[in-house]
Amino acid sequence: MIIKQFRTGGDRNLGYLAADEVSGDALVVDASYNPGMIYNFACEHGLTIRYLFSTHGHSDHTNGNATTSQLTGLKPLLYGDTCPETGISVRAGARFPLGSGSVLIIHTPGHTEDSICLHVGDALFTGDTLFTGKVGGTMTAEQALAEYDSLRNKLMRLPDETRVFPGHDYGSSPASTIAEEKKSNPFLLQPDFRSFLALKQNWAAYKKEHGIA
Repeated sequence: MIIKQFRTGGDRNLGYLAADEVSGDALVVDASYNPGMIYNFACEHGLTIRYLFSTHGHSDHTNGNATTSQLTGLKPLLYGDTCPETGISVRAGARFPLGSGSVLIIHTPGHTEDSICLHVGDALFTGDTLFTGKVGGTMTAEQALAEYDSLRNKLMRLPDETRVFPGHDYGSSPASTIAEEKKSNPFLLQPDFRSFLALKQNWAAYKKEHGIA
């Protein structure tokens, strides 16, 4: 599997291209701010973009969709959308064919209700659900609970060697693994939801105390 990470601009936004090495079939994730960069990479390397995915509907992740759609002729796909080429809807558990493999949709509400993560090979594109050493922001206790469930009962059940590719370069590194997040992410080290929520509510003080940027 070919994985290419792009620093697209905005608030340390990261976009991605993932491709099957044999067929050259590819998908794009969160082509914001500088979609031409991703499209040109695909063309230069003989890759055929089959899907355009956005991990959620916030504008800093979707503002490149119109341009990418014009360049590729493809419909951008967010949670609930149906791909006109395959007839498959972007729902929890859906699989989109990609070369000899597939793209698994994991619905991860919390940061937003429409948040999804995309599991391709050993790569997981997490948008604003999971960063390296951090998690996505939430506004209410109900959203925090949904995010807690998404993290604990969905993402942390993936194989430890799964590579984590977030939507922003907010953490100590631009990529990680499930194993590393289990070991070092302070939110994932909390024993229960009450502690998870308390850390969210006191995150600024925690960061200052522990020297986290």
